[in-house]
Amino acid sequence: MAPAVTTVETVLLDLREHSVREVNALLHAPDAPRRVTLTEPRGAHALACGLDDDLEVVIEGHVGYYCAGMNQRADVTVRGNAGVGVAENMMSGTVRITGDASQSAGATAHGGLLIVEGNAAARCGISMKGVDIVVGGDIGHMSAFMGQAGRLVVCGDAGEALGDSLYEARIYVRGTVASLGADCVAKPMLAEHLAELAQLLSDAGFDADPADFTRYGSARELYNFRVDNVGAY
Repeated sequence: MAPAVTTVETVLLDLREHSVREVNALLHAPDAPRRVTLTEPRGAHALACGLDDDLEVVIEGHVGYYCAGMNQRADVTVRGNAGVGVAENMMSGTVRITGDASQSAGATAHGGLLIVEGNAAARCGISMKGVDIVVGGDIGHMSAFMGQAGRLVVCGDAGEALGDSLYEARIYVRGTVASLGADCVAKPMLAEHLAELAQLLSDAGFDADPADFTRYGSARELYNFRVDNVGAY
């Protein structure tokens, strides 16, 4: 006998008829639907924040500040652009933006995968602590500032002061870099980095050659304060 096929119903919610508070309360409920599509978000802030379950959430339209912040386990897709701080402090799961992301995308995030198919503005991945971020276009200035762990992949160009005061996060850029921040330097692309980058690009759904990228990382000169480095602070 053929195994039974389980169909997961998609629940549709129109943000013209339901408040953000009501939608988020539903997504946090113990019996929350496994698949939810939100329509007419019209730039609403703080949608799908703090999720901690194996949910699939699709948002049909542009969102405002802090969408999918503090995400754990959930798979969130925004079919549009995202405002400041998308996936901020994310712990796990996947967040995909099909358009552009404003500044501070993935800020302080500890884990999971953030994909921006378009461009990301200033401070992308600021203080990242283990998240993987893959950007299909360009990123703005001060991205990965004080990045502590994780990987930032940029298929386009990077703005000024990339990786300023970087710790152990790895940065891969295919295009040009306007300038490097304090203690950020170009590093060799070894076989392990090519393999790592190939996997990240595949996970994000991008078709790019890892050999076209340059790796950047910390020179490790600012780990401890030395008076000789005072000009770099």
